[in-house]
Amino acid sequence: MGNSIGSQFVVTSFGESHGRCVGVVVDGCPAGLPIGIDEIQAEVDRRKPQSSAGGTGRREEDRVEVLSGILNGTSTGAPICMLAWNKDADSSAYEEIVNTPRPGHADYTAFLKYGKYTDFRGGGRFSGRITAGFVMAGAIARKLLALSGIEIIAHTLQVGDIKAGPHPSDITRKNVDKSPVRCADNAAAAEMIRLIKEVQRQADSIGGIVEVLAFNVPGGLGEPVFDTLEGELSKAFFAIPATRGVEFGSGFTAAAMKGSQHNDLFSMRDKKLVTLTNHAGGISGGMSNGMPIIARVAFKPTASIGKTQRTVDLKTGKKVDLSVRGRHDSCIVPRAVPVVEAMTAVVLCDFALRAGIIGRIIT
Repeated sequence: MGNSIGSQFVVTSFGESHGRCVGVVVDGCPAGLPIGIDEIQAEVDRRKPQSSAGGTGRREEDRVEVLSGILNGTSTGAPICMLAWNKDADSSAYEEIVNTPRPGHADYTAFLKYGKYTDFRGGGRFSGRITAGFVMAGAIARKLLALSGIEIIAHTLQVGDIKAGPHPSDITRKNVDKSPVRCADNAAAAEMIRLIKEVQRQADSIGGIVEVLAFNVPGGLGEPVFDTLEGELSKAFFAIPATRGVEFGSGFTAAAMKGSQHNDLFSMRDKKLVTLTNHAGGISGGMSNGMPIIARVAFKPTASIGKTQRTVDLKTGKKVDLSVRGRHDSCIVPRAVPVVEAMTAVVLCDFALRAGIIGRIIT
């Protein structure tokens, strides 16, 4: 089964889009970490949809409940179980299309794997709804990483063909969160909102790119050759529904560069070895090199759209036209920003525990 990730900081996801709840179990959190439910809730609230950014009409309260592992605002060292109840699910639209797989969705592959027993309501385990649990786990990981001064910030880099300008060196979550599309470039953000509203009127959807940066990451995190840092980060990113591509540093543009252009030259700054550029994205040889980690995650357009599309009735084998009803995001990118941050934190926390940078008891 593939519902867990991590070696020392193990995150297990559970729940379905239209089931009773979605949640997560975090096993391996050190004892003594001060963390309140309000801190976890604040992260989950950032994932909620905003109508101005093409968010779904489904309005879940997403009130976090902690069932175990935290006592009097402090982790006990036991597994931390957290969940949010599903209170605004409407499965009627899915009952109408149970035999007609949605183009671009996991309906058909889920049917191949689980047969008639798959939970078709809202996409079941293949819905972006399950990422609420990812964000809960990320809140714990982020708090642990902060003890070592590690900071993680993600932002919307691109929606459709609209791309934000170079992010300022002082980019903060505050200026990212000022925009409903989570873009720090105000001019680009306005154009992104315009585009999302346009595709919404067309009963369509649009994709985009989230960029994440991790600062003050110590060098040497990663376990070559099969548990590389970028490999585990990529695995975590691809667990987010709708992810279609991941790149680090210069990414695919490196293919068109010469070695003399791509190589990050070394220098000394304040008695510390640094590189003058960061084409490697903070990772060399599968390990962090001390420079900021930079990754970009590409998300495809939401598969469930109102436009009429061709599919097949699995019972009759006949071609049918399908127009998906229900409530869906016209663009998931803004809501993916806190999820990408969370998964980055989960992976970095796991490696920090493996390296002994984070102890088993927080004092």
